[in-house]
Amino acid sequence: MAKKQDKNKKPAFNFYWIYAVIALILISLTFLQSDGGVRSTNQKEFVEVMLKGNDVERVDLVDKTIAQITIKKESLEKQFYKNKFSQKQPLLGGDGTNGPHFKFQVLNSESFSDQLVKWGTEYGIEYKAYETNKIGQEIFSWLIFFGIMLAIWMFIMRRVTGGGGMGGGSQIFNVGKSKAKMFGAQGESTNTTFKDVAGLEGAKEEIAEIVDFLKHPKKYTDLGAKIPKGALLVGPPGTGKTLLAKAVAGEAKVPFFSLSGSDFVEMFVGVGASRVRDLFKQAKEKAPSIIFIDEIDAIGRARGKNPNMGSNDERENTLNQLLTEMDGFGTNSGVIIIAATNRADVLDSALLRAGRFDRQIYADMPDLNERRAIFDVHLKPLKIDKDLDRDFLARQTPGFSGADIANLCNEAALIGARKKKKVIKKQEFLDAVDRIVGGLEKKNKIITPEEKRAIAVHEAGHATVSWMLEHASPLVKVTIVPRGKSLGAAWYLPEERQITTTEQLLDEMCAALGGRAAELVEFGKISTGALSDLEKVTKQAIAMVSIYGLNEKVGNVSYYNMGEGFTKPFSEKTAALMDDEVKNITDIQYKRAIAILTEHKDKLNQLADKLLEKEVIFKEDLEAIFGKRPFDKPELISEVLVEEQKKEEEKEEEEESNDTSDNSTDTESNNRTEEESKETEDKEI
Repeated sequence: MAKKQDKNKKPAFNFYWIYAVIALILISLTFLQSDGGVRSTNQKEFVEVMLKGNDVERVDLVDKTIAQITIKKESLEKQFYKNKFSQKQPLLGGDGTNGPHFKFQVLNSESFSDQLVKWGTEYGIEYKAYETNKIGQEIFSWLIFFGIMLAIWMFIMRRVTGGGGMGGGSQIFNVGKSKAKMFGAQGESTNTTFKDVAGLEGAKEEIAEIVDFLKHPKKYTDLGAKIPKGALLVGPPGTGKTLLAKAVAGEAKVPFFSLSGSDFVEMFVGVGASRVRDLFKQAKEKAPSIIFIDEIDAIGRARGKNPNMGSNDERENTLNQLLTEMDGFGTNSGVIIIAATNRADVLDSALLRAGRFDRQIYADMPDLNERRAIFDVHLKPLKIDKDLDRDFLARQTPGFSGADIANLCNEAALIGARKKKKVIKKQEFLDAVDRIVGGLEKKNKIITPEEKRAIAVHEAGHATVSWMLEHASPLVKVTIVPRGKSLGAAWYLPEERQITTTEQLLDEMCAALGGRAAELVEFGKISTGALSDLEKVTKQAIAMVSIYGLNEKVGNVSYYNMGEGFTKPFSEKTAALMDDEVKNITDIQYKRAIAILTEHKDKLNQLADKLLEKEVIFKEDLEAIFGKRPFDKPELISEVLVEEQKKEEEKEEEEESNDTSDNSTDTESNNRTEEESKETEDKEI
């Protein structure tokens, strides 16, 4: 019914049409005045033809510049005048004979006036000189001009100052108003809840407590508790900080003001502080409410580190106002501030103190189980193969953030559509991983046979060394198909670990140097193809010596993030020692890789030949050449999930048993246990 009403509804009348009509009328009256049938002529034609032909009845000199000639009625029948006038443009006057009929510009008004006196006597013509009153016409013209300009100005300013979001933030006369967009109560809905946020269980638990306080404050206030005034979401990019804030907006059911830190920054002085005041004013009026500031490092950067030559720093003024509003003399009850940043190290310490941002909630990169849960969320809208193993996808994406996994799923769908597949299968996801990590495949890149052989030997060297080392990451596949800037690549599957030992670092360095070592063993010379490997190895060696304290000669010291500017926290002697140890570590691992490859040179060549033949080889191809790798560990993701599910069930059973009475029957207990098991399975899915 509503749609029918909309179709029958007449369009609203636009008042600007009235302005347009009035303007057209005034313009036509002023600038488009017509002279009727008056023809232009010149003084020579007037004298030689009209005057000497005794055809002129009257001459009027207007404003000493224009002569208007009226021709006698009987003379208008002459062929000369008939040619001048046509039926399409008749003579001026009711009967077509009234004058004036011609006009011309007078060059010298004084001599022309004298001539008029002479012509009047000689030819018997009437003549008159007069001036028109142009003051009223000029005033009227200027009024029309200014009226049109005013109308245009009003139209432009209304366009500029119209629209604007919450509080008129985009209006030119309201630059000091907040640009925050309101969600929740009487605002837009984000359509996002905590169910849409996979992983981040610890962060969700802390942020859900803030939402629960807004819904059930009495539960906390009865014990004398105070909810934290602010929560800072910290973590690497793509881990779900903004998504978590969207979930809060969807769950809280209270006014939720969302904006970015850059929304406070403006070219006008004092605008940032004014917007902060207006934001908190709106939030207090609608309390209880939540304010979310994304990328708060735009205004929350530490003060005083980069003085602006004594000038007024607008960013610092904005930060000062924010600090005052968050915890100043004024009361700020019922307003909770949530902020997000991936650069917490640059924030001002006054912003992070208790009473402002009481909690720092860390959103870390997802682990194995969290990646599986994230895949479950992003695979729901996709048409995937029923046999697709989510555990496999989670294992194949170490180091991926939530945003990376979302991009991976979308990329797999695009690849499937490009291949005209009806469902997305395992291979599409593997191709998507290759596309995201390695770059676009370039099969048409021009590579000589000698270069291709060198690339195959280089990648076979990586694969061989990593296969023979216990702590090196397990190999997934090796390819010599160019991707992005790389001419070939070896794909590994790193272990899910929180700490790394010296042996693990050394084995990884040795495997990284296996490519260059293979070139030396096979060809007796090396190339520039190991650039990225050398960068990786050098960084690891420097970190071992100067950061992690894993070198015996340098000792248990760490110079992490201490050498700012031109100062170093260590002496030149220590610097020389660290340089020697870095080189010593890399040299030892390089020799170690050469020794391994020399021992297995025949298998290295077999692997290189297979790479040249197939271009892409997998773990199974290496097992056919080297045999089963003795260091591989069983895949435990399924067992881990089962253990987590059992713990969750036991926890819920214990909570239910505390709430139920002692008189509950065994049948009720069994029914409850089955319901809890179903809920636990839903959560895991």
